[in-house]
Amino acid sequence: MEAFLKGRKRKLDTSSAPAQGEGDEESTDMKLAMLSSLHPDFGQEALLEALLAHDGSVNAAAASLADAVPSPAKKHRFGGVVGSQTSLKLYASRATEQTTSPKKAKLLSKKGATLHLYDPDDIAEHTPCSIVHNFLPSELANDLLREMLQESKSFEKITFKLFDNVVSSPHTSTFYVETDLELHNQKYEYFYNGAKLTDVRKITPQLLRVKPLVQEGVNREIENRIETKYPGSQKLKFQSPDPWKPNAAFVNCYTGPQENVGYHSDQLTYLGPRAVIGSLSLGVAREFRVRRVVPKEATDGNNKEKENADAEGQIAIHLPHNSLLVMHAEMQEEWKHSIAPAQAIDPHPIAGSRRINITYRDYKPSLHPKFTPRCKCNIPAVLKVVQKRKENWGKYFWMCHRGYVPEKENCSFFQWAEFDDDGNPTWDKTRYKKRHPTRASGASSS
Repeated sequence: MEAFLKGRKRKLDTSSAPAQGEGDEESTDMKLAMLSSLHPDFGQEALLEALLAHDGSVNAAAASLADAVPSPAKKHRFGGVVGSQTSLKLYASRATEQTTSPKKAKLLSKKGATLHLYDPDDIAEHTPCSIVHNFLPSELANDLLREMLQESKSFEKITFKLFDNVVSSPHTSTFYVETDLELHNQKYEYFYNGAKLTDVRKITPQLLRVKPLVQEGVNREIENRIETKYPGSQKLKFQSPDPWKPNAAFVNCYTGPQENVGYHSDQLTYLGPRAVIGSLSLGVAREFRVRRVVPKEATDGNNKEKENADAEGQIAIHLPHNSLLVMHAEMQEEWKHSIAPAQAIDPHPIAGSRRINITYRDYKPSLHPKFTPRCKCNIPAVLKVVQKRKENWGKYFWMCHRGYVPEKENCSFFQWAEFDDDGNPTWDKTRYKKRHPTRASGASSS
């Protein structure tokens, strides 16, 4: 699998391809070309998915495709959205040889351009994410997919206000929790975009079955991230030192190539600073894009704001069926992410044109709405972080979110947020201890 993802070369298997010289070796591009010659009715994404599912084996991938029936849509090629990629390490080493500036060698995504990444090592190196392909046992992934496809028939679109216009999300979604108490709390005490959720459900059997596997996988990726990517192998300031323990799942369904979600950062209100999210993709493969938030200079000498000249472009990460993407502790504060519309998609044999995305989240009991500040609207404030300006960049604050509700207006409530180095709120520890004396540390509940 590793050899396939990194495009490493190994000897051709001549039993499933035209004869080659004894010393010839195959790359990822060659494997796709071989499969394409054997199965010309399948598009590049279907071929790539088959290789991923069979650890890069051309023989096994070809055999699996022999029994599949391609649809006309599978003949469409994505024009660069989906394809193969050898590791960027070779490119990076060449760039380092040509310049004495390490910064120039690392600037792989350029303003106005999209860098497509497939190799897990490249994704971990150049984004705040890590990815695990073929994460669940195949049958378990398919069982979960079937269950969520059935559930998604009754998913709803979220309605909110944007720039004085009432809009609906371009995909459907719902929210799952484990216990009756959590279901009651989510429906009647928590607020999202200034309003209460109307569709909250008890966790399904397959979601519950998969949860411990996701928990173990995410914690493993967190440990690896800290050891290999963070200075001094220490967690980030405000990042929780406790094991990540999900207690809720937000599930999205994208039907067809045009359903998408624009660039955004996930709300930190109940997750706290430096939140980690485990995102499981099932069904149709889609493109997950990320871009770094580049704060603006306060002025350019003429009292006008100016954008940093080193603004980077966006990075596209291919999310195939049964892949786990971990958004690490630097994601929500320093980056934005989206699911881009596609020109076309290769239908999945079970999901058809639909993609199911399950984001497992670790809600902090110390950030329950009963503890967070309330504005004069008597609505729990939302937690945000300064991203647009270098002045106070990275500082957290509480503000009213009522203005996102149709026919409602924001109030002017604003309050700086304070957390200790482990991400625990410091503004009302006394009140929290009185209500929950056995959980005063702020550790996650199950």
